[in-house]
Amino acid sequence: MNHTKPYEPKDIAGKLAKAFLRNPLTVVLGIFLLVIGYLSLIIMPREENPQMVVSGSTVIVALPGASAEEIQKVIVKPLERKLKEIKGVEHIYGMAMDNVGIVNAAFFIGEEKADSNLKVYDKIMQNSDIFPKGAMNPIIKPLDIDIDIPIVSIAFFSNDKNMSNTELYDKVKDIQHQINGLDNVAVTEIKGGNKHQFNIEVDLHKLSGYNLSMGQIVQAVQALSYDVPAVKNRTRDNQIVMVGVKNAIESSKDIGNIIVAEYMGSPIYLNQVAKVEKSYDIQNFKSVSISVNDGEGNFSPLQEQVTLTVSKLQGTNAVVIANEVKDELQLYKSALAKDGISYVITRNDGERANEAVNELVFHLVLSIVIIAILLVLVLGWRESLIVTFTVPAILAITLFVAYLTDQTINRITLFAFLLSLGLLVDAAIIVIENIHRHYHSIESDHEDVDDLMIKATDEIGPPTNIATLAIIMTMVPMAFVGQMMGQFMQPIPANVPVALIASLFVAYIFTPYLAVRMLKKPDHHNKGGK
Repeated sequence: MNHTKPYEPKDIAGKLAKAFLRNPLTVVLGIFLLVIGYLSLIIMPREENPQMVVSGSTVIVALPGASAEEIQKVIVKPLERKLKEIKGVEHIYGMAMDNVGIVNAAFFIGEEKADSNLKVYDKIMQNSDIFPKGAMNPIIKPLDIDIDIPIVSIAFFSNDKNMSNTELYDKVKDIQHQINGLDNVAVTEIKGGNKHQFNIEVDLHKLSGYNLSMGQIVQAVQALSYDVPAVKNRTRDNQIVMVGVKNAIESSKDIGNIIVAEYMGSPIYLNQVAKVEKSYDIQNFKSVSISVNDGEGNFSPLQEQVTLTVSKLQGTNAVVIANEVKDELQLYKSALAKDGISYVITRNDGERANEAVNELVFHLVLSIVIIAILLVLVLGWRESLIVTFTVPAILAITLFVAYLTDQTINRITLFAFLLSLGLLVDAAIIVIENIHRHYHSIESDHEDVDDLMIKATDEIGPPTNIATLAIIMTMVPMAFVGQMMGQFMQPIPANVPVALIASLFVAYIFTPYLAVRMLKKPDHHNKGGK
C-alpha cells in the first residue's frame, strides 16, 4: 500500500478546490447562490430599454411687440453666446419668432442632470442684464428624458353624444390626480380635451362705433383677472385681522359688467361691445379621435378622446408601475361606465418590457439546454450535468451583483448574459476535462481521488486565469465608449467581466465537488487482466 504525501496546490484554483471539496457548506453555498440569483431576477426593476442620462435645458424669453429679426439680435444671439460659456454644453440651437426667442442647450451624454440644469440657471440669472428693456423674465425648462417619455398611455372617450366638451376632461382630471399619487409615478399629463374658459367674442362694428381698440378691451379684462392679496394686521388686543377681496371674475355676467372705457361721461361695459359666455378653450386645435376594435375586426365610429400619459422615475420597475396604473383604473371603471365613458390602454411599456425580458430569459434557458446536449455528446452525461449546473450559478452571481449596483433588467442586460454564455462554461469544461483525463490515466491509478481532483484543478488554474483575464480586457474598452451608444451598451462591460470572474470561482469550487461524487474512476487493473 502506497502512502503518498497529499498534494499541495500552488494556484488559487487548487486551493479553492481543496477548501470546498469535502466541505459540507459547499451545498449550502450552491443553494444560496441560486436563491439570491432567482430573487434578484424577480426583484430587479424591468424595462424594455436601459435608461440613459440625457441633459439639456430650454430657455424661453418673451419680448412683446418685437419682430423675429429683432428677437434674433437682442435675445437669441446673446443667449447663445452666454450658454456656450457653460462647460459640458455640446450643442446650442436658437429659434427666433415674433415676440419670443427660444434657445435649447444640449449637454454631452452622461453629464449629470442636476448639475447641468443648475449651470444653465446660474448663467442666465447672472447675466439677466443682457436682455433689453421690456423683456419678460426668462423661463428655464430642463429636459428630463426619464420622465418626459411615458410608459403608459390611456385613451378616454365618451359614448354619450350629449356630453359636453369639458365634462370628459374633468373626469380624466380627477383620475389623473389619483394616479399621480401612486409610488414611483413621476409625471402624468393630459393631452387633448377642452378646459373651462370664458370666451369673449368682440363685435368689431360696435367697437368702432364706440371708438375703442382691442388693446383697451384686453387691458380692461386683465386688470380685473387677479386676486387681491389679503391684508394682515393686529389690533390693540393682539388679534389678527385679515381683509381680502375675492376674484372679481366668477361668471360670464361679471365679465360682461367690466367697464372698458368712458364715453361722454357714461361708462361703456364689455357686454355692450362683445358677447361673453362660459365655454371651453376654442383656441385649442389639438384634438385626437379614436376608433375601437371590438375584437372581431369591426371598428367603432371615430370619437373624440382625451389621453392620459404616465411616466416613471428612473431605475424603477416599469412592470410594477404599469400594473398599479391598471389596478387604479379598475377602481373607476364602473363609475366611468355609468357616465358613458370608456377607456383603452394604447401604450403599456411595462407589459412590453415583461414580455421582452421573459422571452430573453427563455432563450437563455434554451441556450443552456443546447450547451448541455452538446456536452453530453462530447464529454458524457455526468460531465455534462456538472458543467450545466455551473451556468445558473454564474448567472445568479452576476444578477445579484447587478442588483447591488442598481442596474435594471432590460434587453441589453440580458443580451450581455447571452453574449457571455459561451464563455461562462469554458472554465468548467477545462476543469472537468482535466479531471476526466486524470481519471482515465493509468499513471493516476494509484492516486487518491481527492488529491487527483485538487491536482487536476490546480494544473489548469494559471492558463485558465490568464485566458479569462484576456477576454475581460477585450470588454474594458467598451466601458469608455461615449455618447448615447456608450450609455446604451453600458450593461455589457458592466456584466460580462463579472460573469467571467464568477465563472472561475464556480468552476474551481463546484466542478471538483460534483465530480468527486458523480464520476466513477475506471478500474485499469481489471481492464489489463482481460
